[in-house]
Amino acid sequence: MSEAAPIFRLLDVEKVYQIDRGGWSRLGRNPPRRLAALDGIRLTVQAGDSVALVGESGSGKSTLLRVLLGLTESSDGRALYRGDDIETLTDEKRRSFQRDVAMIYQDARASLNPRLKTLDLIGEPIRQHALCPESELRDRVAALLARVGMPADTADRYPGQLSGGQVRRVAIARALASEPKVIVADEAVSGLDVSTQAQLLNLLRGLQHEMGLTLMFITHDLAVASYLCRRIAVMYLGRIVETGPTKEVLRNPLHPYTRALLAASPRFFEPIAETLPGEIPSPIDLPPGCRFAGRCPRAAQDCRTHEPPLATTRANREVACLHPLID
Repeated sequence: MSEAAPIFRLLDVEKVYQIDRGGWSRLGRNPPRRLAALDGIRLTVQAGDSVALVGESGSGKSTLLRVLLGLTESSDGRALYRGDDIETLTDEKRRSFQRDVAMIYQDARASLNPRLKTLDLIGEPIRQHALCPESELRDRVAALLARVGMPADTADRYPGQLSGGQVRRVAIARALASEPKVIVADEAVSGLDVSTQAQLLNLLRGLQHEMGLTLMFITHDLAVASYLCRRIAVMYLGRIVETGPTKEVLRNPLHPYTRALLAASPRFFEPIAETLPGEIPSPIDLPPGCRFAGRCPRAAQDCRTHEPPLATTRANREVACLHPLID
């Protein structure tokens, strides 16, 4: 294992779920139906990088994170952590992986045991990895709470006694407790009022820079992605359709889907653009060719017969489109 290896590398990762076993009709036996939640995902995340995964609901973002965390086995392809296959890690390397990679869940309150005080919630990973003597646990938890902007007496309160923003801060402190190298966050600031959201974004951004963390962040909010992450990967129906530096992608999108997401984002004093035409194809019965062709205003005949690969079009930019938006 080389320290120079990328933190994460996904090589043609697929995740297929079987919906049923098929059945009989008057024409014979129907094949089982399958849903491809991930379809040929390629992605590289370097140490210290910050990457946003964006896309509509059902695009496969959360499934991708579950594969990265080793919570879901891929159906094909390989997911690597520092050059090692996540699904076949030895016991020793898996313990190291579990300490190095921490998760902040979308529903922070549900991720915390309501019967435990904050002291024990944050102290659990510290005890699990034997990071300090029991006599020093309270001081260590107090230091973590201070780092996320919470008073030390929060340690003696239960999750039910905390506000939504406070619960998110406790969840972040718990993620930091194992001294991780990677933070994986699934919609970690969604559902909060704008002032609390801004505070948490500033907190995450500051922690990432201070601690040299690698950050993987799922969001449907392009403004959040542009503020927090240096790179962005846009997903649509199980595939990555565009990647690159966040500012470049959002200023000059190459894929029509990325441009449509930008057009649908509300702006001050401007009307919201019309939604994309057409219906999202069923992931169980995808059409041939580009899966975005039925909603794309630029679709040509070859788009309906050929599925575009994710290809490099310019430095640090990749797009899966036969007719990208190149000036």
